[in-house]
Amino acid sequence: QVQLVESGGGLVQAGGSLRLSCAASGIIFRFNAMGWYRQAPGKQREMVGIINFDGRTDYADSVKGRFTISRDNAKNTVYLIMNSLKPEDTAVYYCAKVGRRRDVESWGLGTQVTVSS
Repeated sequence: QVQLVESGGGLVQAGGSLRLSCAASGIIFRFNAMGWYRQAPGKQREMVGIINFDGRTDYADSVKGRFTISRDNAKNTVYLIMNSLKPEDTAVYYCAKVGRRRDVESWGLGTQVTVSS
């Protein structure tokens, strides 16, 4: 059974930084692409970024240059490092196991990120 557990969310001022972590279990982590998604109030869930099994990354245009995804296969953990945060980054952030067709196969429960102006 796949389990994805996010941590690291919180309240931060605009311009600040946060690091989210996602610990995975129940999968052969190093073979899987992992992703971060977010959902703001009243909006659809959107992709923030994906890291492939080989470390290649893709990002949404809105976060390029500010957010970085990394992974530690020894710890079965994927990270989202968020810099220069803006109020519009406020959302619940979800970790996901991503399939070969960029479909999400499993979701974490999410962690709240709130950026104050």
